[in-house]
Amino acid sequence: MDRDNPFPGMNPYLEQHWRDVCTSLMVYLCDQLQEELPAGLWASVKEEVTIDEAESGLVETANPDVQITKSRGQSPRRAAGVIETAVAEPLVLLDPEPAPERSVQIFAAGGRLITAIEVLSPTNKLRYERRIAYRQKRRTYQEAGVNVLEIDLIRDGEYLVLAPEELIPPSQRAPYIISVWRATQPGVKFAYPCPLSKPLPRIAVPLRPRDTDAVLDLQELIDLCYVRGRYHARIDYQADPEPRLAPFEK
Repeated sequence: MDRDNPFPGMNPYLEQHWRDVCTSLMVYLCDQLQEELPAGLWASVKEEVTIDEAESGLVETANPDVQITKSRGQSPRRAAGVIETAVAEPLVLLDPEPAPERSVQIFAAGGRLITAIEVLSPTNKLRYERRIAYRQKRRTYQEAGVNVLEIDLIRDGEYLVLAPEELIPPSQRAPYIISVWRATQPGVKFAYPCPLSKPLPRIAVPLRPRDTDAVLDLQELIDLCYVRGRYHARIDYQADPEPRLAPFEK
């Protein structure tokens, strides 16, 4: 069986394994950038864990991470030949571990943040509270003059990246998109629509005004995730991906 990614660009079947894929992608992305950055800059993976009610198993019982078990209550006790009234056994709902959100951040001497690279997840696209929190984090970056690069390789959920969808010509829209905001051009947003039929683009990553942009080869990283994660053995290509591809995406 061929172990290489069978798609020329993003593999939509990887979306079903996004937590694992994204964990690897962040590390590979950081390593690739280290080779590109000029002296005095470095990249680091930052992990944040946000806890909110939407993650509780008591609120979203459909969450596949919620575990439902039977209570290990005692059997009805016998006393002098009489069975005491049994106490109903509840379902024990165990809250899932909060899913961490990771980003790659580029720093300069003194720990000054230069560029933030965010890879969107189903969590911050599908949950209202998380979308609000993510947009606030993005505003904080921009108000501090930090360059922002957003990578959206998840088809499900609300459109969330910087580049407004309505400004993208219909003929240029695609299931995936990358968006860039440069602190030196605050009124401009750059969009890279990513169709399934083409390799993911090489992205110019903005740094300090005096620096030449770093280059991010996203296709190389996705292919690396596929091979090292052995997804050729984990994906059933006879089934449809989740979510299913729309006719115009095929």
